Amino acid sequence: MSFLTLDLNLLRVFDAVMTEQNLTRAAGHLAMTQPAVSNAIKRLRESLGDELLIRTAYGVKPTPRAEALWPAVRQALAALEAAVMPETFDVSKAQATFRMAMADATAALWLPSLMRSIEREAPGVNIRMVPLTTREPRPMLLRGDIDLAVGFFPGVAAQLSYETGSPIRHERLYSGVYVCVMRKDHPLAKEKLDLDTYCKANHLLVSFSGRAHGLVDEALGQIGRERRILLTVNQFFTAGRVVANSDLITVLPKHLIASTGSTDALIWRELPFQLPAVHLDMLWHERDGRSPAHRWLRNNLEGMAESASPKAGARKVV
Repeated sequence: MSFLTLDLNLLRVFDAVMTEQNLTRAAGHLAMTQPAVSNAIKRLRESLGDELLIRTAYGVKPTPRAEALWPAVRQALAALEAAVMPETFDVSKAQATFRMAMADATAALWLPSLMRSIEREAPGVNIRMVPLTTREPRPMLLRGDIDLAVGFFPGVAAQLSYETGSPIRHERLYSGVYVCVMRKDHPLAKEKLDLDTYCKANHLLVSFSGRAHGLVDEALGQIGRERRILLTVNQFFTAGRVVANSDLITVLPKHLIASTGSTDALIWRELPFQLPAVHLDMLWHERDGRSPAHRWLRNNLEGMAESASPKAGARKVV
């Protein structure tokens, strides 16, 4: 194959199919028919000598060659878009699909406001949520699996501040505090929560990996203490339901208590030891930095930062 004979329009179709992982949805996004999208992918397969996309019961699955090719295609298309995009950007006419990664609690707090903004201002913008199963989203951004990550990424932002040449950009949206959360009629709610009482309790840990060791355990270890983690879960909503219906206690960012859906059944107490602040950061790849639609999305999230950090609905016991 010669690059000179490659139809570059095929790469735009390829990008849409990789984003949607579905030929029909990609066709709708491109304002094409599904057979036309299938034909374009067939032509690209023939040009590149690779299957690229394999049909599954739920859509299509990319081959290793397609996964390796996609980040370069996305970056090239973004650069072309930035070069030809007029200086005036009309968000009401924008057509874009963004893949975002957030933990369930962050998504529960932010997505309702974001959807209202999109419905009101940008009806052509689509959001595709991707599971966030790690505190390290940079590989997903580098591969082009996602366009934006929002969450608590310990050490990542600090590392990026000192790195030179990294294509990952970041912005701190807000900072919060950790608190101890329990059901409102928990036996510990009636007495002072001191360090001994805290360590003797049974604990629940929100852990994306399932590893029964976290920030709290690091802090306790530094003062020669430890706790028993009876249960790990990978969702804040699940954490709230379990704690509201058991004697387990947990540690959550105070602003995320509202996302558990159990605020009427929960109370929070200040921790009897020190933890660093919990930061909410927004990360993206520089290839998207100049995209007007991507910038509109980031600006919206920036504007929501203060309002998306609600006062925890659970009552504090003093």
